[in-house]
Amino acid sequence: MRLSLIIFIFFIFLFSACAQNSSVELINPEGKTISKRILTPEGFSRIKVNANSYGSYLRHLPLKEDGSKVKFYNGVLKPNFWVYSAVVDIDVGERNLQQCADAVMRLRGEYLYQNNRFDQIHFNFTNGFRVDYSEWMTGNRIVVEGNKSYWKKQTSASNSYSSFRKYMDIIFAYAGTLSLAKELKEVKLQDIQIGDVFIQGGSPGHAVIVVDLAADKSGNKIFLLAQSYMPAQDIHILKNPNDKNISPWYSIKFDGNLVTPEWTFKKTDLKRFRD
Repeated sequence: MRLSLIIFIFFIFLFSACAQNSSVELINPEGKTISKRILTPEGFSRIKVNANSYGSYLRHLPLKEDGSKVKFYNGVLKPNFWVYSAVVDIDVGERNLQQCADAVMRLRGEYLYQNNRFDQIHFNFTNGFRVDYSEWMTGNRIVVEGNKSYWKKQTSASNSYSSFRKYMDIIFAYAGTLSLAKELKEVKLQDIQIGDVFIQGGSPGHAVIVVDLAADKSGNKIFLLAQSYMPAQDIHILKNPNDKNISPWYSIKFDGNLVTPEWTFKKTDLKRFRD
């Protein structure tokens, strides 16, 4: 029994070491953001994006120190640590709320909030109720009664960051992959942009977000993916289990389905925020 346990641990260590070393050439341990930490494969260059765009925001997301491990909302380590290359330095909260679609909405909301585009911050509950942050700012709060939701004045007006985080927590509690998939518009794979989302709505469903994009001189595109998962956990950059030569990058020329470490998507699952 003891020998079997030792052998099991050895192979787990060997597997994780090989998975980590497969893309080590494309990792700059000193990099503090996605664009500085994750290098492009030979022949590829990052596509140009506007300085204040959503794409630029995602590309320059801050990362935790190289080698950091993903933690659940309660501080427990994510056991399958070999599925990711880096951990995004953004809080996950203290409740089991910020899961997969929630992480996508969190990043979108953070970008709009930081750029004072408050009128564009809105998400739908699973029951279809639209929750505008501009309404929340006035002191209105959502009352949920069964499948019915409505606004009610409950507090003074505020646009503080702590108030915004409470707004996002409400979104996380009553929205998910099913509602987000309905909000987004379909995009063809060849038209992929930073900020697009591979998403399958359901219970369970899953969503991953494109956080960077590069291309070679022939126009072949590769992209990086980030996700949270269940239970709520740190947002992390996924490795590519299918092509270790370019991992953590993914090519748009994948055969069949898009296979990520913890979910498989179809080409038709690519979607985009409408505004």
